[in-house]
Amino acid sequence: MSVFDDMAVFIRVVEKGSFSAAGRDLRMSAALVSSRIARLERHLAVRLFNRTTRKVALTDAGQRYYEDCLDIRRRVAEAEARLAEDDGTPKGVLRLTAGTAVGQHLLTPLMPAFAAAHPAISLQYQVTDRLVDLMGEGMDLAVRVGPLADTTSLKARILAPCPRYIFASPDYLARHGTPRVPHDLVHHNCLLLRFPGSRQFRWRFSGPEGEYELALSGSMDSNSGEVLKDWALAGAGLVLKSWFEVADDVAAGRLKIVLGSHMPADCHLAALYPYDRYIPPRVRAFIDHLAAAVKADPRFAEKPPASAFA
Repeated sequence: MSVFDDMAVFIRVVEKGSFSAAGRDLRMSAALVSSRIARLERHLAVRLFNRTTRKVALTDAGQRYYEDCLDIRRRVAEAEARLAEDDGTPKGVLRLTAGTAVGQHLLTPLMPAFAAAHPAISLQYQVTDRLVDLMGEGMDLAVRVGPLADTTSLKARILAPCPRYIFASPDYLARHGTPRVPHDLVHHNCLLLRFPGSRQFRWRFSGPEGEYELALSGSMDSNSGEVLKDWALAGAGLVLKSWFEVADDVAAGRLKIVLGSHMPADCHLAALYPYDRYIPPRVRAFIDHLAAAVKADPRFAEKPPASAFA
């Protein structure tokens, strides 16, 4: 076994959080995983983990080594991809992630056509409203909606403006009234997206003095944006969603926009990928396919009609 094999075991322990979980994933015993990590620590002459009876935690040196290992793994994958795609044909495994709404309403329907056009590409598609760490989890691409965060590790291709609004059913508004200013929301049931690390219980607004956030509450929350939309359609409360996700529901009269003039205008649909001078052809091919689909999709070209607002 080489040091590179032990590095792979080390990465898996970090990702899985324990020797036993990594062992199950690698089809090794926990004792063998432990011995491989011990051998790696002897080779490096440094302790990588602080161990307890229940879990392992990276030391400062272990954290630095983990980041370097991820960089090495990425560079190896890129080297292999360059060789595999020397003939200009996009090929290999494309690992991508998106939120549930973007997946259901945009990505999932267009993937069969992409797969048919690129039979040499294998798709590994993760749909989750959790904010995935692309570098840490080995992802090639993420498709996200929102304001673009400053980052030195990711590049972004903006595909379209993607305004976000607060929506409620006519039935809910008839029973509870229509909020006229953001602070009215403290008297309403806000349907919130919650998961570890989520900030979706803080909604952003735009006012004369600039942008600000309000921490809101409600009696129902979920880790799925699609569940929240279903609850809003049922009249349970107000939900923050992108226009393209609910345009059909608004057109059918099932939802109305509230506080439309108070929403920031900096939200976009974007494809994000790890920052590097080399973009694998398989990643470029998918982004181009997605960009063409978005350009032809009227939900990204239109503004909400006046009738959409409460």
